[in-house]
Amino acid sequence: MSALSSVLVIGASAAGLSTADALRRQGFRGKLTLVGAEPHLPYDRPPLSKQVLAGTWEPDRTRLRSETALSALDAEFLLGDPAVALDVTDRVVHTASGRALRADALVIATGAEPRRLPGGDDLAGVHVLRTLDDALTLRASLTPSRRVVVVGEGVLGAEVCATARTLGATVTMVGPQPAPLASQLGPLVSGLLADLHVRHGVELALGHAVDGLVGEEGRVTGVRLDDGRVLPADIVVVAVGATPATAWLRDSGLAIDDGVVCDSRCRATEGVYAVGDVARWRHPALDTPLRLENRTNATEQAQVVAANLLGEDRGYAPVPYYWTDQFDTKIQVFGLPSATDEATVVDGDPADRRFVVRCTRAGTVTGVIGWRMPKQTRLRRAEVADALSAAALRSV
Repeated sequence: MSALSSVLVIGASAAGLSTADALRRQGFRGKLTLVGAEPHLPYDRPPLSKQVLAGTWEPDRTRLRSETALSALDAEFLLGDPAVALDVTDRVVHTASGRALRADALVIATGAEPRRLPGGDDLAGVHVLRTLDDALTLRASLTPSRRVVVVGEGVLGAEVCATARTLGATVTMVGPQPAPLASQLGPLVSGLLADLHVRHGVELALGHAVDGLVGEEGRVTGVRLDDGRVLPADIVVVAVGATPATAWLRDSGLAIDDGVVCDSRCRATEGVYAVGDVARWRHPALDTPLRLENRTNATEQAQVVAANLLGEDRGYAPVPYYWTDQFDTKIQVFGLPSATDEATVVDGDPADRRFVVRCTRAGTVTGVIGWRMPKQTRLRRAEVADALSAAALRSV
């Protein structure tokens, strides 16, 4: 693959752009093309649920690169033209406008699409939040008089609750977990997160699934829970996760199973790689398929994909990492902790709302979680890295 003369990246968001950047930095001088479904130049998604939704950032501030930097990349951007089919044998991508694009190597970086609730698309006032346009549309409707129900108690749902409440809206969080991010953070940290939201005026209707949406004259008026209650709503934000954007690959012949199935090199088949939210690759240390939906992974995975495209043979074995900002609190997570792990406070004190928790399973460190202690959390990352290195040695 070191004699590449052309690379086509399908997806022009963080993962796709990072791959293009890495290719150029690592010496690739051939033809480089990025195809994007959205009309916008590459932008960052984490600010959408926070700064953009709050109105403290205008859209241009989310751009991942200036126009000067994009021009220096010497790449062709074909935007607003989603891919609709892939011919793996000839490495040809067909787009909605009728283009047929061929390259020596392909990188699939189409990301993920938000899950929706049945009937939601038929009611005004029901929103998802994945794209810049989604954020701007929701932002235009958020006023202090609005009653907002957020369906979803994960990272995105909790961030939207925090932002909407900061804007003065009446906010209710709904979801089956007992506390926000309970499955990722465990009872100690998620319990404190629930308390944070309650102290800021968010109403929690947790431990309940949604039975359906209620509407009148084509507009949403409420959310029905599994216990029969109806929560009044002027706006409903659906934040119940995302699915990899792989529908366009249905007849490609690639293995699709919760993403594009790849080996430890992020290779789906000869000459075709996947990166970012859409990639499900085998983590060399964990020896298990893994798919990560976060900004850090998009950037780090792109470096490995670019290297392998240019002839190296590198496995991708990251220490998973994500963060979330809610109200005045930053939470950072290294590793893959779960609700059943043993949690031990190793720095700070939860009573002071500044602490780090180490998570272990059968004596092995699975993750560290930091609450408003960024420096100490980063230092504790080494414990997770050491555990992954030990796991990699055992799998040899």
